[in-house]
Amino acid sequence: MSTPTQQKRLPIHAFLRDDNAQRYTELTEQGFYNLSSMELFWQARYRYLSDHGYLLRPRYSPEWKPSWMGTMRDPTFCEDSIKPIDYQVMDATRLSDKELVAIKSFLTDTQELSIVKYFAAIQDSRNHCVPIRDILPDPFDPDFALMVMPFLRPCNNPEFGVVGDVIQFVDQTLEVSGLAFMHGHRVAHRDVAVANILMDAKALYPGGYHPIRLDYTPDTLYPVSALPRAGRDVRYFFIDFGLSVRFSPGASTYVVGDVGRDAEVPELSEKIPYDAFKVDIFSLGNVYFKLFEKRYKNVEFLHTLIESMKRERPEQRPTAEQAFQEWQKTRATLSESLFRWRLVPKEEPPIERVVNDTVAVAWEGIYHLKKLVG
Repeated sequence: MSTPTQQKRLPIHAFLRDDNAQRYTELTEQGFYNLSSMELFWQARYRYLSDHGYLLRPRYSPEWKPSWMGTMRDPTFCEDSIKPIDYQVMDATRLSDKELVAIKSFLTDTQELSIVKYFAAIQDSRNHCVPIRDILPDPFDPDFALMVMPFLRPCNNPEFGVVGDVIQFVDQTLEVSGLAFMHGHRVAHRDVAVANILMDAKALYPGGYHPIRLDYTPDTLYPVSALPRAGRDVRYFFIDFGLSVRFSPGASTYVVGDVGRDAEVPELSEKIPYDAFKVDIFSLGNVYFKLFEKRYKNVEFLHTLIESMKRERPEQRPTAEQAFQEWQKTRATLSESLFRWRLVPKEEPPIERVVNDTVAVAWEGIYHLKKLVG
């Protein structure tokens, strides 16, 4: 049962009224909050992971009992009632330093294992492939392994705020530290999409956040807001190399397969070979289009780059290195003040836009005043 001190810090709505208490007790007894079959997979590995230095949340302990039983607390506000979104990936805490990590279960008979090991061994600040903390053999199935990575957030959660955020994102995902870096090492990702580009957002949430309820504190009791990205160390990473291919030097980069999250790539085929690198180019251009050009007014500087990356004929698309060079030329023309300007949604009502632009102009004036007086 929770102590008086714990109860004082809980929000008032975290407690049940008398007429609801019986209903939640019945739901618990009927198994509404029980572990699903996919969660039992992780509960079975709880002690194994703990022995290797990774602690799953209390819900997955073999001794788990609902924390709200026998209390007046609403299960909705109890951390151990929260179910995962993706059974293949589970969050945990690394015991040595309390780092929040993600653990992925994956088959070992694909190129994914060799590719992630290959990139993990490259000590280079330009490497934006997801870092690997550990790879453990699965204790029950020799065909699987458990890959430990830092816990990362979706690249667009929280939303991008100013034009400089967009520029930084393109910098990291396109230049030698992004797609060009992978292609330079003869690796085609083959599944470039918004969902497979994540970010290390620790600098935006100094107090941390919950790995499932991302907009709440680690205990899930209170909302948490992100600090602005501008001026903070936010790094973006490509993840999920399950479909990736590493080509030998001099080998053809042509593949077959109607695979990947981006179904808009025109040349995908189960029978006709296509260049895997040019698919990555199209897909990354599509990421820029969906995240930015489609949604905001003041990112016109991306249009030429996106248009070249999304050309229908693969041979007319630039290589990753050529796209990066094109981006460098465009970036050099952008003024410093543009970096600080807010992103203007295309769907923003005119009156709201006037108000927001007025505020933005005021903040820009304050910025220059502070710079002038030191």
